[in-house]
Amino acid sequence: MSNISISVKGLKKSFKDKDVLKGVDFEVKSGEIFALLGSNGAGKTTTVNILSTLLKADRGEVAVCGFDVERQADDVRQSISLTGQFSAIDGMLTGRENLMMVAKLRRVSNPAQVVDSLLSRFSLRDAANRRADNYSGGMKRRLDIAMSLIGKPSVIFLDEPTTGLDPEARIEVWNTVKELAGSGATILLTTQYLEEAEQLADRIAILHDGKIITTGTLTELKEMFPPAKVEYIEKQPTLEEIFLSIIGKKEEM
Repeated sequence: MSNISISVKGLKKSFKDKDVLKGVDFEVKSGEIFALLGSNGAGKTTTVNILSTLLKADRGEVAVCGFDVERQADDVRQSISLTGQFSAIDGMLTGRENLMMVAKLRRVSNPAQVVDSLLSRFSLRDAANRRADNYSGGMKRRLDIAMSLIGKPSVIFLDEPTTGLDPEARIEVWNTVKELAGSGATILLTTQYLEEAEQLADRIAILHDGKIITTGTLTELKEMFPPAKVEYIEKQPTLEEIFLSIIGKKEEM
């Protein structure tokens, strides 16, 4: 069995007169977190939509879990989950009801047990019977990701999972993704946040102007730059570090 979960060769996609993807090539190994890093409009979501069978490519060879995304779309859909940029939860339902609905749609054999396990895993048990529209941003995102895991997909697509979240909620989601990495699933993460790719990814591909301009581990990418000039300066905390420190102190009081 191949250790490649996602294979993309010569992927092209245009919308009207705009070439969004101009020949994208990359592979994602089984069990790794692979970050597709790029600015807004770079083509990250278009790539994910093609990989998850929501959009047809103009050209190229694309396979997920060994299945061709165009000719074997049903097989691909049964092997993956997708968490998009915008939450897919039903705010009128409780957290438990959202999970139960997906479990029944996925026809899992023991839905109640699966739901209870996910509520515990994602620290949502105390809020399980509250309506989801009353959840915080971080809780909604955790519920969204929990829903995507029902049925134990082999490949998980996370399309800019922390867009619009505050720093505290963003770190909640990062911790969740790190936990997922230990489950054996392959994760393809798109992001425009450099720190997010640095925190989470085993390997990073930089998508720019419709093409992958480089791929590698963080160490390999750092080696592409000249040695840093050593200067001794006083390190100032970032605003995010200050914010989280203050929040932490408030909670201790």
